[in-house]
Parts: sequence; structure tokens; C-alpha cells
Amino acid sequence: MGLDTDIEKLPSHLPKTTDSILTFNKAIIEATHDYAVSYKINTAFYEQYGAEGWTIMEKTLELIPDNCFTIADAKRGDIGNTGKMYAKAFLKNMDFDSLTVSPYMGQDSVEPFLSYGKVVIVLGLTSNAGSKDFQHLSTGNGQLYETVIEKAATWGNPDNMMFVVGATQAEKLKEIRAIVPNHFLLVPGVGSQGGSLSEVSTFGINANCGLLVNSSRGIIYKSSDEGFAEAARAEARSLQAEMATYL
Repeated sequence: MGLDTDIEKLPSHLPKTTDSILTFNKAIIEATHDYAVSYKINTAFYEQYGAEGWTIMEKTLELIPDNCFTIADAKRGDIGNTGKMYAKAFLKNMDFDSLTVSPYMGQDSVEPFLSYGKVVIVLGLTSNAGSKDFQHLSTGNGQLYETVIEKAATWGNPDNMMFVVGATQAEKLKEIRAIVPNHFLLVPGVGSQGGSLSEVSTFGINANCGLLVNSSRGIIYKSSDEGFAEAARAEARSLQAEMATYL
């Protein structure tokens, strides 16, 4: 479940205020938590409001049941003390279970995030159109994203590192599985972005499932009226049932 809560997309009966973001998140979590194994908070939707947004994000995190894996989708990545401070903010002080990280600056920009006994989720192959600008460049030994995943996998292990692979790149999952057969993959893009759960499952499942498939807008904005939470619950239940058939 992705909590990419946009104040402009809140149900019509809720005031367009920051207080309504927490009201909305609480209703969504309460309605869907028994179908979700994880909640991913896209931090940009909260950071835009400054200190107030951070407070809403922290309160949202407190609402998530302990048995659900929590993801700070912050896409951090920096070297030295800067990386250490980012890691401390999300993995210690806010106590997220995991954090998305950009590997562009190399090993010493990822290592600080591995020091808290949490899970680092490295950007591998994203689903945006601009991914072709760099990620698909030929290195003479495959494409750049393959080199990144292969190299980054040596910095951690399947217990403390995952990789982001966009659902709209599902056909590449078979190749990625050859590189990291045992790692979990965080797969965003199912639902409103057009990713196919069937294709993701066909190419990405390993012996231990190995997939954490995210849906955000396709669930939380299923309805814009007062029954939004019930509609989100029904959509989450439907997606979970489809997942069960592939498992």
C-alpha cells in the first residue's frame, strides 16, 4: 500500500487542509491493514509542508500496525556524514523498517544506510520514461541497470537489501532474477500506472515469493466520496486475492 497522499485528491467531503491528510491516512490504514503486508510512505508528499508535514508523516507511521513492513520512499543517497544523517533520520529516529536509496554515487553512498540492521531498497530499474536516458545504456557487458544491480548486491545481502524494479518493466524481471535470484524486489507501478500483476508474477516470483508489489493511487483514490475507505478496502482485497492465485 502506497500512502502518496495528495491534498488535491482527497475525497470531496474532506477540507483541503493538512489535518485532512492524517484523517484520510488513518481511514485508509484501518480499512486495508488486514490485506497489506507493507505500507510505503512517499516522503515528498509530506516534506512539502515543512515541519507540519514531518509531524503528519510521523503520526501516520504510528498508525501502521507493527506486523506491517514500513518503507520510507525518500530516495536518499549521499556520502560520508551526510549519508549517515539521512540514515539516522529515517532508520533510527523515525524507525522505518526500510528506506529507498539511490546508488548513483557508489558504494560509500549506500553503506551508511546498511548500518542500522534495517533494509536498504536500492533503485535498480525504474518505470519512468526517463529511465532510458541512463539506465538502459550499454556498458559493453549488458545495460547499465544490470551493472548497478550486480555491483550493489555485493554491498549487502538478501536479508538487508532489496531492489526497486518498476512494474512497467516486467519483461526485464527475468534478466534481473538471473542477477539477484534471492533478493526481494520492490515493484511499484501496478494499478493506475498500468503495470501488470500477472506479468510481474510470471517473471519475478522466486522460491520465497521475492516480490513486494506496491499499489498506491489505484487503491487509495478508488473513490472520492464518503465511502472512500470502503472502496479502498474492496480494491485491496481484490488485489490481494489475485496475488494469492499466483502464490
